[in-house]
Amino acid sequence: MKKSLLSLTLGGLTIGITEFVMMGLLPDIANDLDVSIPVAGYLISAYAFGVVIGAPLLVILTRNLPPKKTLLILTALLALFNSLCIIAPNYNFLFLARFLSGLPHGAFFGVGAVVASRLAEKGKEAQAISVMFLGLTIANVVGVPIGTYIGHHFTWRYTFIIVGVIGTITLLCIQFWMPKIEAAEAGNIKSQLQFFKKPESWLVILITAVGSGGFFCWISYIAPLLTKVSGFKEADVPYILILAGLGMVVGNIIGGKLADKFSPEKTTIYILLAIALDLTLVFFLSSHTIISLLLVFTTGSLAIALIAPVQMMMIRTAVGAEMIASATIQAAFNIGNALGAFLGGLPLVAGYSYASPNLVGVVMSLLGVSLTILFIKRKKHAAKVVTT
Repeated sequence: MKKSLLSLTLGGLTIGITEFVMMGLLPDIANDLDVSIPVAGYLISAYAFGVVIGAPLLVILTRNLPPKKTLLILTALLALFNSLCIIAPNYNFLFLARFLSGLPHGAFFGVGAVVASRLAEKGKEAQAISVMFLGLTIANVVGVPIGTYIGHHFTWRYTFIIVGVIGTITLLCIQFWMPKIEAAEAGNIKSQLQFFKKPESWLVILITAVGSGGFFCWISYIAPLLTKVSGFKEADVPYILILAGLGMVVGNIIGGKLADKFSPEKTTIYILLAIALDLTLVFFLSSHTIISLLLVFTTGSLAIALIAPVQMMMIRTAVGAEMIASATIQAAFNIGNALGAFLGGLPLVAGYSYASPNLVGVVMSLLGVSLTILFIKRKKHAAKVVTT
C-alpha cells in the first residue's frame, strides 16, 4: 500500500471512530447527562448536520489550495473539534461539539476520494478510494469497540481523547507521506456549483441519502437492539461491534472491486436490494442470538460496500467539479445518518420494540433502488441526446 494512501486511511480511522462510536456510547452518555436514549440519539443527527453543512462549504473555501494543504487543515479541525467533547459540561455543549466535529468530515473524504483516484492505477480508482475508507472500517473493528468499552467501564470522555491523539498522528502522516499535488483549476464558485443544475447529480445525492438511511436506522440503535431484543449484556456490545467492523472491512473491499469490475449503478442496485433483505431478517430474527450475530456481520458488510460505487457515480457525473461533488456525497451519507436516526427513532417513541427501526430501513433501501433505476434511465436518455 502506498504511504500516501495510508495517510488517508488514518484519516478515515479518525473519522470512523468519531462517527460510529456514538452509537455504542448512547446509553452511557444518556445516563451521564441525564437525558433519554432517543434524545441522546440527536447527538448523531448533530454530527450529521455538521457534515452536510461543512462538506460543500469547506471545499469551496479551500478550492484554490493544493489538496495536501487542504487535507492538513481539515485534519487539524477534526482533532480540535473532537477534543471539545472531552470537556463538555452538559448536553447542549456536547451537541454543539458534535456539530462542529462533523464540519470537516465530508470535506476530508471528498478531497481524499479525488486525491486517491488521482494516485491510483488506471482502472483501479474505486479500489483506491476504498483504501481510504478502509480506515473507517478498521475503526469499527478496533476503535469503536475499544471506545465503547472505555465508555462503559470508565467514562465516554476518554474515548474522545483517543480520537484527538489519532487525529494528531494523521496530521503528521499527511505532512510527511502525502506528495505535493498541484491544485486543479477550480474556477469561481458559480462554475463549481454548476453540477447542482444536473438532475443526475441530485439523483445520486438522493440515492446516497435515502439508500444509506436504511443502514443508519439499524446502527443508530444497535446497542439497545442487542441488549433488549437479542438478550446480550451491555458488556457484550463492544465485542459484537467488532463483528460489525469485520463485516465492514470485507464489504469495503468487495464494494470497491465490484464497482471497478461492473458499473457502479448496477452494483448500487444489488447492494441496496441486499440491504433491504438483510434488515427484514434483522427485524424478524434478532431475538435469536446466533442469527443476530450473523446479521450484525452481514449488515455492516453490505452497508459499507455501498460507499465506493456511489462515490464513483458522483465523480463521473460531476466532471470538472469532482472535489465539491465528492464532498457532497459525504454530506448525503450524513443526511442518511440524520434521517436514519430520526425516522428510525419514531417507532421507538411510539412504543414499538428496538427492532422496529429496521422496517423503516427496509423502506428507505428500496426507495434507493427506485432512485438508482431512475438515474440509469436519465443517464441513457442524456447519452442519446448527446449522440443525436
